[in-house]
Amino acid sequence: MSGLCDGRVTVVTGAGRGLGRAHALAFAAEGAKVVVNDLGVAPDGAGASAGPAREVVEEIRAAGGEAVAHGGDIATTDGAASLVATALHTYGRLDTLVNNAGFLRDRMLVNLGEDDWDAVIRVHLKGHFLPLRHAAAHWRAEAKAGRAPVARVVNTSSGAGLLGSVGQGSYSAAKAGILGLTSVAAAELGRYGVQVNAIAPAARTRMTETTFAGAMAAPDDPAAFDAMAPANVSPLVVWLGSAACAGVTGRVFEAEAGRITVMEGWRPGPTAEKSARWDPTEAGEAARKLLAEAEPPRPAYGAP
Repeated sequence: MSGLCDGRVTVVTGAGRGLGRAHALAFAAEGAKVVVNDLGVAPDGAGASAGPAREVVEEIRAAGGEAVAHGGDIATTDGAASLVATALHTYGRLDTLVNNAGFLRDRMLVNLGEDDWDAVIRVHLKGHFLPLRHAAAHWRAEAKAGRAPVARVVNTSSGAGLLGSVGQGSYSAAKAGILGLTSVAAAELGRYGVQVNAIAPAARTRMTETTFAGAMAAPDDPAAFDAMAPANVSPLVVWLGSAACAGVTGRVFEAEAGRITVMEGWRPGPTAEKSARWDPTEAGEAARKLLAEAEPPRPAYGAP
């Protein structure tokens, strides 16, 4: 390994399994000291176990790295504050925050209960905001004290946040919200030496194992490329979490298998204008003409 993150301290939420585990291992392999956060819940958020986070810590230590487990709920103020405090008390600094924790409670909108909506929005969107807020407060204090950080935040959105996904209204809304949060954080925190970016990954995890069950390396060929392995996403995350990505902020990347794409987001398209208020019929006629000139939207995942 290149030692890209030598001397840096990285926090990864939801790091007990799947993408988070892959990120934690990849950061450790590049020299980072890692705070491994995980509640150890089921794919729908039920239950809790300290086992997954401990196992990742043990794996990192067995490979010669440094890591500590954190089992707090990062969608609470106390849990997010203790997450940042664990990094500072254990290693004396915090350089990178990777927001990754989440779970699914998929329902079609007409069957989606308020409690399930709230739970998914809470873990994904609030679970990004609170760790980011507490980390940012630390970095701002460091910058004001004359110790300008070289800080990095990597948020985790999804193709569902970019395009929508049938049966995933709450998840799509939360992941779209993370994109907005990323843009605002990048604009507000740059003055303190903080860069904030987001990824929209695709990989085989507990949340996607049904979708990607067939997309894996041939079992009789260990050398075959497993296109949907979570570890394929981690190299980009490590780079975005390192000092090497200087000048890159407020961007969104799709990452899947061996492919990396810079997403360009909402941009103004065809426009009509008049010097007075439109009436509804005129507005409709103008809108139809503009739509005829515009690029059609990509369909939501799962749309017919």
